[in-house]
This record gives sequence, structure tokens and C-alpha cells, in this order.
Amino acid sequence: MSSPKILINGAKGRMGQALIAAAKELRLTVGAAIDAGDDVAAAVASCDVVVDFSSHHATRALLDAVIAQRKAIVIGTTGHSADDKATLLSLAARVPCVWAGNFSVGVNLLFALTRRAASVLGSDYDAEVIEMHHRFKKDAPSGTAERLLEIIREERGLAADSIRHGRHGITGERTPTEVGMHALRGGDVVGDHTVMFAALGERVELTHKASDRAIFARGALRAAQWVVDQKPGVYDMQDVLGLK
Repeated sequence: MSSPKILINGAKGRMGQALIAAAKELRLTVGAAIDAGDDVAAAVASCDVVVDFSSHHATRALLDAVIAQRKAIVIGTTGHSADDKATLLSLAARVPCVWAGNFSVGVNLLFALTRRAASVLGSDYDAEVIEMHHRFKKDAPSGTAERLLEIIREERGLAADSIRHGRHGITGERTPTEVGMHALRGGDVVGDHTVMFAALGERVELTHKASDRAIFARGALRAAQWVVDQKPGVYDMQDVLGLK
């Protein structure tokens, strides 16, 4: 489908406004732009693909409407619990869906580089993830940081309880099987992410810094154009960009 009709859910939020502006810039068709309280089913019926950056509380109802009408969806909303996300991913697989914690092309390259580094650098390289966002962000860690942690755990065969969210008090020496996670908040930072691999004698750092929300909006719209032509299933931006 060359130019799908796009529904933007969460249109009043920062990302919603960025998506509307980016769609105009890219000359894409926005069939509807809705927010909390609007008629979701009617809006879904009017479009080919939904782009969702709203609240994690709204994801289930939105997915139900998308599945019922066999539409495609792009989900960038974060803040779901692990159990809720597992349930939602199972539902999302019934339709063409791109679910990603970050839609930036640069960040997705960071994901690929982190996977490579975690594979090449052994457990003697201590892995730490640091992220910083604006003071208004409600959830922590960010979806991007969660994905970076997941990649490191996958490559090193670590359990979910290997993550250490900050450190306080007498924690003892750092173990080779833990991964540190540090979430910073302040000012108007759009999104900074650093993955650090520190060994005795050297340190490798991979960093991405975002200065404009437009990069995420453009990436999400690129995903929307791509996913309408795919078979049902859950994809990520690595699929959209051909990085796998």
C-alpha cells in the first residue's frame, strides 16, 4: 500500500503532536487523530494503520478494536508491566504489528551494536545502562533502556533478576552476572542512552543522544508504511530497517 490512511492515537501528547507534524512534512495521510475519550472503534474503521503513543492503560482496548477490524498497528507506548506486555504481544500477533520501545534509526543501530558488543566482550566487561529523559516522563526505565537490557541478557544468558536498578548502601562488590540500570530525569532532555562495557584497563561506551522528537515520529511513520504490507505477527524496527 503506497499511501495508507493513518490513525494517530494519543494525538494531544508530545509524540502525538510530533507525529502530526511529521506526517504533514512527509505528505502522508492522517485519516484521524484521537485521544482519551474519543470513539476508538469508529476511528480505527476509518484508517488502514494505527500509530499509538498514548497510555499503557489504553493499549488493550485499542488492540481489541484493531483485531476486530483486521487493521495494522504500530505501538510505541511504554509503561506496561511484564505480564501485561506478554498478554498484549500475544494479542498483537493476530494482526501486522510493529512494537518498539524506540523508533529512531540511530537507536536501532545502537541496539544492533549493543548485541554485537555483548557477544564479543566477555563477562569480565561489566555492563551498565544509563538513560536520561525530561522531567515530565512518567515511567522508568525508558522502553529503549528496557530493550538494551534485554539484548544484553539475551547475549549473556542472564535471568531477569540480574538487573540492578541503581545501587545504595553496602552493596558489596559488583558481580559478573549483574547489569546496572540507571534512570536520570531532568530538564527537557528528549532522550539519551549509553551502554557501557567496563573492564580492568579499558571501557567501551556506545551512546545515542536525541535532540528532536521528530526522529521518533519519522521512524514510527516509516514503520506504519511498512507494516500495512506485512503478514500478521509482531515485528520491531530491526525488521523495518532490515537490520536482522
